[in-house]
Amino acid sequence: MKTAHTTTDPALILPQDQFNEELVNNVRPPQWQNPIPSGRYNLVVIGAGTAGLVTAAIASALGAKVALVERYLMGGDCLNVGCVPSKGIIRAAKAWAAIKEAEQFGLQVPGEVKRDFGTAMARMRKLRARISHVDSAHRYTKLGVDVFIGNGRFTSSSTIDVDGTNLQFSKAVICTGARAAAPPIPGLEHIKYLTNETIFSLTDLPAKLGVIGAGPIGCEMAQSFARFGSQVYLVEAMHGLLPNEDRDASEIVERSMVRDGVKLLCCGKDLNIKLVDGVKHMFVDSHGQQYDIPVDDILVGVGRIPNTDGLDLETVGVNFDSKGVTVNHRLQTTNPKIFAAGDICSPFKFTHTADAQAQIVIQNALFPHPLGLGYASTDNLIIPWATYTQPEIAHVGMYEKDAQAKGIEVDTFTFPLNEVDRAILDGEDEGFARVHVKKGTDQIVGATIVATHAGDMISEYTLAMKGGLGLNTIASTIHPYPTQAEVIKKTANAWRKTTLTESKKQFLSKLFAWSR
Repeated sequence: MKTAHTTTDPALILPQDQFNEELVNNVRPPQWQNPIPSGRYNLVVIGAGTAGLVTAAIASALGAKVALVERYLMGGDCLNVGCVPSKGIIRAAKAWAAIKEAEQFGLQVPGEVKRDFGTAMARMRKLRARISHVDSAHRYTKLGVDVFIGNGRFTSSSTIDVDGTNLQFSKAVICTGARAAAPPIPGLEHIKYLTNETIFSLTDLPAKLGVIGAGPIGCEMAQSFARFGSQVYLVEAMHGLLPNEDRDASEIVERSMVRDGVKLLCCGKDLNIKLVDGVKHMFVDSHGQQYDIPVDDILVGVGRIPNTDGLDLETVGVNFDSKGVTVNHRLQTTNPKIFAAGDICSPFKFTHTADAQAQIVIQNALFPHPLGLGYASTDNLIIPWATYTQPEIAHVGMYEKDAQAKGIEVDTFTFPLNEVDRAILDGEDEGFARVHVKKGTDQIVGATIVATHAGDMISEYTLAMKGGLGLNTIASTIHPYPTQAEVIKKTANAWRKTTLTESKKQFLSKLFAWSR
């Protein structure tokens, strides 16, 4: 006999339209029936976000018997409330912003332009639904995975209970991810506020939007909603925005966001929220000035909490804390039969990191060292990331401050986009490429790009680092002209010029004089 599951949490799948209906039918089918377990699984994966999906798909493709457990929506944050919907919104906001810039390209827009926020959000939901089939329960069943919709919890080091159904396993993987945190801001607990888990359910544009936290989520959404026409107030406790990035890089983004109408209140102190006559007010001190800001909605983009609740990890001796599950460099927990991957255990909370960690888990969980394949490790992962503002900031490897902290001397080469022909012609010449190499060598240890398409461009540096290729190889590589990515070669050319020392130049001058 099979068990039907019809429970869904409507909070994350509003509004109830045809697009969200398609989404739910894919990632949590209302009439889904869990399979009947037949014997021990090689691998039971708890959590069907990126890490869990990749782990289950690869393991099944290799011939392992796999069960995948998800308590809510397959696809996790990335599909439902993260990468996919946010980039859909960013693209729409970019189109709206292009209208304002059209005149410089000879385009006269007559009269008042009609803007429809609801249509922009509907487009996002439509495209999210279209993508969702890739993460669907039916697709994974076709891949040979037993998909269980329900609450999974450990009952022993070899069993997991899913709403009364017992799953036996040889190895298990925890991929339950993380969720938005509620920072200890006075008054926040008394109001209804937005997070990344609810902002994509909006159908009406808030006239005034408060955003707390100028990290990637806060900046991406603040700029997008400002472009849609909201008056956005961005509150950040530290100075400036994107405080983890190089200051001159984040300043370029800051200037762009201010032009788009974002009011930045950085160095914010004593932030508290109050309801005044039914209206939300943010009270904050920014650079010594007191602000009382009435807003329609508040987006909280500060921090993440690991999803460890309800797993009964104590039962199986899996250590965890406020940062998530404790793992070693093999992604093995304190219980050697149980592994973890993705946001539940990684300080790098990116979809592509979860994907990479899933592949490490596969090797270590299914192919133990005695079989001769060796262990895979997180120690040598080279992880790029990008913040999708306009312009974007992308980074890989170490910042200069990281190198200094580790006692590594570096040479740094920075080339501005306002000296790159294609960037000038595109009207996108705010930004630069910067690369750090070990002093006296061409070995790349880190790089940052600030550009409209920085997220696409950073991969050249990442590939070079992974392949052990230096700036000499990049300088020797033919790049198509004209592209904005030419800035990467120009940083390599800047390094190459330093290899021509004065003594070499004097020697060559004598050689050329002799050969005349």
